[in-house]
Amino acid sequence: MTVTRRTFVAAAVAAPLAPAFLRSANAAVTLTLGHGAAPGNPRARGAELFAQLVHEKTAGAVKINIAGSEQLGSDAAMLTSLRTGVLDFCINSQGASAAVSPELNALGLPFLFRDASHAFKVLQGPIGAQLADAFTSKGLTLLSWWDNGVRHCTNSRRPIERPEDLRGMKIRVPADAMLMDIFRALGASPEQIAFGELYLALQQGVVDGQENPLANIDSSKLYEVNPYISLTGHVWQCNPFFVARMTQGKVGQPEFEAIRAAAEEAGVRQRQWMREADQQLLTEFAQRPGVQINEVDRPAFQEATASVGQAWKQKPFGKLVASLIDAAAAT
Repeated sequence: MTVTRRTFVAAAVAAPLAPAFLRSANAAVTLTLGHGAAPGNPRARGAELFAQLVHEKTAGAVKINIAGSEQLGSDAAMLTSLRTGVLDFCINSQGASAAVSPELNALGLPFLFRDASHAFKVLQGPIGAQLADAFTSKGLTLLSWWDNGVRHCTNSRRPIERPEDLRGMKIRVPADAMLMDIFRALGASPEQIAFGELYLALQQGVVDGQENPLANIDSSKLYEVNPYISLTGHVWQCNPFFVARMTQGKVGQPEFEAIRAAAEEAGVRQRQWMREADQQLLTEFAQRPGVQINEVDRPAFQEATASVGQAWKQKPFGKLVASLIDAAAAT
């Protein structure tokens, strides 16, 4: 089931007013999950599978309402709703989540991971546990790491083959400090624009280009206004799947363990769908009329962004940055 912002707010206000003794012992607990992905995106499909699995694993005792496509606000707004107990679950973005726990920024180091499989191997180790634990004091529990894909550049002006091709271009990035630093290092002018406003901003020429995983470029039809797709592969990013601390008190321990298992199981499928989408879209974009897709000089991009990692080692969590770089190199 999907919900709108209006029905979500009304339910959030009304829920605390219903005393426990008035609720039927057999009534299902209804919880809300928010995310920002468009229909058909692997994240949206994963959310639907999660809701189905929770229903099955709890024998109908827990029902999940889904509000996708930023119906409940931006990723940052949904994180605030989570931390205040207004929202139950959110499959969020790495950049917005890093604003809550800055350590997560480290995952966005340029060219840190070879691919998503490499990234998830690293996250299964001590680094992943350390990053997850950092959210606990913020009122959030990480249920699972989902895949937001490898990010590539698009623009309306020309193919990007080397860093100098980006020079002077206005490139939209999400609210992500690491991506801001990466595109400054590449000579571009990064500008933060909410994802829900991105298509119109590109269409109106507010910015020249943007960067996103291929699945997002496709599902939000960004290629219609940015026909040049350059496979920079500058960053891999996760989608952290959070549950609010307050939500854990709404269900029993068996139900919560079922929810955790459903998030991980759905995450495995979501990661598979993201890999399949990348492979399929490479072919589709190459055949799509009006779209031009190209490879880039990857070593040149790596060299141009090398200073970013060094600068982030000087942050208060610089030891984590260094440990992550070492773990990625050793995996």
